[in-house]
Amino acid sequence: MTKGLAIVGNGKMGKLVDALAPAFDFDVRARFDARNNDHAVGLTREALQHVDVAIEFSTPESAPLNLLRLASLGIPTVTGSTGWYDHLPAVRDAVLKGNTSLVWGPNFSIGMNLFMQVVTQAAALFAKHPDYDAWGWEIHHAAKKDALSGTLKKLAEEIRAAGYSRPLNLSANRAGAHPGTHEIGFDSAGDTVLLRHTARNREGFARGALHAAAWAAANNGVYEFREILGELN
Repeated sequence: MTKGLAIVGNGKMGKLVDALAPAFDFDVRARFDARNNDHAVGLTREALQHVDVAIEFSTPESAPLNLLRLASLGIPTVTGSTGWYDHLPAVRDAVLKGNTSLVWGPNFSIGMNLFMQVVTQAAALFAKHPDYDAWGWEIHHAAKKDALSGTLKKLAEEIRAAGYSRPLNLSANRAGAHPGTHEIGFDSAGDTVLLRHTARNREGFARGALHAAAWAAANNGVYEFREILGELN
């Protein structure tokens, strides 16, 4: 059955989600951007009355208000915005109070989330061998605002959580129109082990968000995207 979708943050990712939505049995029934949703004023019960789920790709400044408002209206939501995670406890409380759902994550590429699991396992192995140092590097298009990206920060968190406590050098480049490459390396005097994920375009991120939206519409609670990977169709 076709479900009503709201797109909150109608930039490049929002437009791509819009274009791909019909293939996932979604009908886009509301679109919000800075012109009609400053400080979340456009997210009203009336504007969302035919919406079953929302996908939010906005800015670090806009995301918390958008997510709180959607939660208060009981709208299941997927957000790929980054830089707002200090507000996650308040947003989590609002989602649970609203008896709805939120799926969040710094990256909605299924391949990237599987890559994170590979990196975590590798970090746990290299943590036991002090001859190996580690680094992380990324390149993204020139218009990307955050550097380091939320994805590289998350990769670093996973490496630390896996028990790798030695120095971890992180760096980022911004140039051209590159959709995103992330590298994690482990280096010793004898050899180098390199793990790399390269996005060919933004479509993988949009498809992951739409998969997550279908899941969020049928479930309650707050989940990071990688937690639900095994349940996606």
